[in-house]
Amino acid sequence: MFGLEIQKVGYQGQVLPVLVASWVLAKLELSLKKRIPDAFQLLLVAPIALLVTGFISFIVIGPVTFAIAKGITSAVVAIFKAAPILGGLIYGGLYAPLVITGMHHTFLAVDLQLIGSTGTTFLWPMVALSNIAQGSAALAMFFVLKEEKLKSLSATTAVSAYLGITEPAMFGVNLRYRFAFISAIIGSALAGAFITLQDVQAPSVGVGGLPAFLSILPGSWGSFFIGMAIVIIVPFALTLFFGKVRKAQ
Repeated sequence: MFGLEIQKVGYQGQVLPVLVASWVLAKLELSLKKRIPDAFQLLLVAPIALLVTGFISFIVIGPVTFAIAKGITSAVVAIFKAAPILGGLIYGGLYAPLVITGMHHTFLAVDLQLIGSTGTTFLWPMVALSNIAQGSAALAMFFVLKEEKLKSLSATTAVSAYLGITEPAMFGVNLRYRFAFISAIIGSALAGAFITLQDVQAPSVGVGGLPAFLSILPGSWGSFFIGMAIVIIVPFALTLFFGKVRKAQ
């Protein structure tokens, strides 16, 4: 295209390319609206903005952000190899914040690559425990909150998180009350460090949350159940504690 070679790369499941391309598209559209007369905006703004942004996305944005995403995942894997406990703490604690940005999808490719090359993945078990931690924090908020609608929201989103869907609990409850979100992160980080130290592995990516043990190698079930106990007890207890402290103030 115009003498340039463009790699045949699909960016399905990638987040950074989409975020940057969307930002460029928005800025370009606003710029074009300022420069093109109103009578021609409907005809020209959208086609020009899409064409230019698409061209830039495949030539610059895509390759650069894809390389950044690969660098992030490579760095995570390197940390796990060098210091497994530290890696478990970092990944277990940072997974929930990554969900907020959508960047957690980038690590699915790492899971699949690990499964393809080694037969198992050590990352996905921590994802499952992070889901449970968010559910435990939301469940604790049921006992902290007084307003009936929020109590009901806490209970229902906790069930959703325990079954692997954390967004309702995170955005509906835990992020609204930051101490609940932080409590969940602490529990997830501790459990991540523990199961990494115990070398808990999963041969496949399955349903997150409480049913996740079905995707864990049977020999690691004992260690994984201890990790589950950590993400059930620690976030729940910390959220209750911080909730009561806030009320006392």
